[in-house]
Order: sequence, then C-alpha cells, then structure tokens
Amino acid sequence: MAVWALGINHTTAPLDLRGRFAFALDMIEPHLQGLRGSMPQAPEAAIVSTCNRTEIYCAGNESHLEHTLAWLAQSGGVSVQSLRSYTYSLTDDQAARHAFRVASGLDSMVLGEPQILGQLKDAVRAADAAGALGSTLSQLFQRSFAVAKEVRSSTEIGAHSISMAAAAVRLAGQLFEDLAQVKVLFVGAGEMIDLCATHFAAKNPKTMTIANRTLERGEKLAGRFGADVMHLADLPERLHEFDAVISCTASTLPIIGLGAVERALKKRKRRPMFMVDLAVPRDIEPEVKRLGDVYLYTVDDLAGAVQTAQASRQAAVAQAEAIVDAGVQSFMHWVDQRNSVPLIQQLNAQADAWRAIELARARKALAKGEDLDVVLEALSKGLTQKMLHGAFAELHGADPNSRQRASHAIEHFFLRKER
Repeated sequence: MAVWALGINHTTAPLDLRGRFAFALDMIEPHLQGLRGSMPQAPEAAIVSTCNRTEIYCAGNESHLEHTLAWLAQSGGVSVQSLRSYTYSLTDDQAARHAFRVASGLDSMVLGEPQILGQLKDAVRAADAAGALGSTLSQLFQRSFAVAKEVRSSTEIGAHSISMAAAAVRLAGQLFEDLAQVKVLFVGAGEMIDLCATHFAAKNPKTMTIANRTLERGEKLAGRFGADVMHLADLPERLHEFDAVISCTASTLPIIGLGAVERALKKRKRRPMFMVDLAVPRDIEPEVKRLGDVYLYTVDDLAGAVQTAQASRQAAVAQAEAIVDAGVQSFMHWVDQRNSVPLIQQLNAQADAWRAIELARARKALAKGEDLDVVLEALSKGLTQKMLHGAFAELHGADPNSRQRASHAIEHFFLRKER
C-alpha cells in the first residue's frame, strides 16, 4: 500500500496563488469525486484546505503523484509546469511524518497553534462522508490526532503560540493609542472571526459590529460579545464608521474593493484605518494596501508578528519531533503488516483447500470401514506432503543460486528451534 501527499502552503506559495486552491468545506465531496475519478483505481483521498495550506492525502496500491498534481493544477486553472515549483510531494513515511507535524502545529505559520487540528478533523469528516476514506488514511489521521494530543499534553509547544487573532490585536494596539476608543468591524461569522472577536473584546473597544450575509448567524455571534450586527450588503455605505476592519469570509472574490475604501477614507477625513484580511482567497483587494492612510495586513504579513521566544520553542520542538518520529514508525509498521494481509489470506485459503481434500479422503476411508489409526496416519502424511511439496521442489531445482536461497528460507521457516 502506497501513501502520498501533495500540497502548497505559506512557505512554498504566495497568498494569491494559494487562493486559487482554496476548497470550501461544503464543496469537498464533489472535489474528492473528481480527484479520485482522475486516477487509476480511485484511491483513498482527503483534502485539507485552510488559509495557509491546501494538501491532498491519498493511499492506494501505487503512488500517483503526477495524476494528483495534474488534477490540482486543473482545479486552480494553472498549468502543471507553473504549479510544480510551488508544491511539495511526499510518499510513505515522509507523508505520514508531514501529516503528524501538521496536526501537532509543527508545520504552522504560528508554531504550536491548535486551530489546524480542528481543521484537519473537519477535512477527515468530509472525506469520510464522501466515501473517500479507507482503512489506511483513517489510520493515518487517527494516529496523527493521537500524536497531536500527546505533543500538546507532554510538551510546552502550545505555550509559545501566538494566534493570528492575538497578533491582529497586538498590531492594532501599535497603531491606536487606546483600543478602548476604537470602533471594530468584523466581516464574517466563522471560527477565525470568533477568535478575533474574543481577543478584541478583552480590550473593551468602543464598539464591535459583526457584518455577515445571514443576519441570524451574525446575531448569534454578536450576542456573545454585546456587539451590533449589520447586513454585509450595507458595508460599502458604512465602512467609514469603523477604525479597524477584520475580515475572514469564504467568498471566492474580494468583498471590500479599492473604491469603497477610498470613499470611506474621504468621509473619515483621512483618519487612518487598520485592516486585517485573514481570508484565502482575499476579502480585501490588494490595491488597498497602497492607500496612504490604510494599514492592511494579510495572513502572510502577520507571520513576523507571531514569532516568539526562539530558545524556548526549540526545546519543545525537539520533544515534539521525537513524539512524531515514534508515531511515524508505529504507523509504517502497521502499513507493512497490512501489506502482508493478501499473502496471509492466500496461505490460509491454500491450507484450507488441502485440509478439505484430506478430510474428504479420510471420511471415505472410514466409511469403507478402514482402521481409524491407519486413516489418521494417511491424513497426517497427506497434509505433510502437500505442505512440503513446494520446498522439496525448490531444493531439487537446477539453479544453484535458487537452491541456496530456498535452503536458507526453509531453514528459517521450518527448522528454527522453538524458544
């Protein structure tokens, strides 16, 4: 059984390219069907898509990395040649190691951040619901979750994590003298906005407002923080009211354009605006960053803000990597055992066939009234001859090298001393 992974992430591909390969969770099933249909024998598959990475994990009788790359390139509307230089591809133990490191937060932009584990679990549930998850990938991911739990509980990796949400608050605090006088707008109502609202709420801003396409979901989140709520459609006319804008939606196109921001700045009489775009693809047009009174940060821009205590991190990383190594060895041992299953099944089937033949012969002999001891002796000899026939044939073969290999194998399997 082969296991392989192909992906792009924040270290290999720029934000705008990653945006081409962002798969919404509710669309994973048709994407998985297309992926599996593009390859021989429809392998097991799962797609992990977050703001910092898109990764495809597969398992099958043979590795099909080129097919996987071709499908991913087609899904993003780019050529295989142009995409290849931005991707990483891993097989077998390296693929397992990567999955375990991702789950443990060791491969994240924010070292040790816990959010990726939840996103990974969502991806696995989606693959399972789509019927794309078999025993090998199930084992891979369940073991990755167990490794992540051990890393979290037995190392200090999480203690040195600064989330994107906390980094956004920190940057806002550098721009505004007093966050208690800041009006904050959150665009979207998903998990990342929930985290950001939680961190900002701790600073007691002047007002907090949730803008979302569906008011019901926006009201539910706003109710937790005593925030206001507004329709997303009202955003262009009300943008000027807010000092800080944090956006993270699942939109495939920008929802805050350059023109809207320019008009808002004019109404604000050039008072600065702090904007954070945590969405992939982007929610805010990149040209906004060129405006003089706007401080716009993307997920990639926040990378420097989340670096902490290098020396403290390294000790925790070393411990975590050791846990990952042990998990990889255990998983690959399981895979090796699984690879022996077909042979074991064939051996059992052959032995059962021989046993059935000899039992049928013994029953006929007993029915004819033959002596029981004679029948049992014939039964045991018949079984023994059938089991050893192949070994004798190899030992009597013409090729000396084959005879020598057979001799070593026979000594190992038939003549070893019982311990």
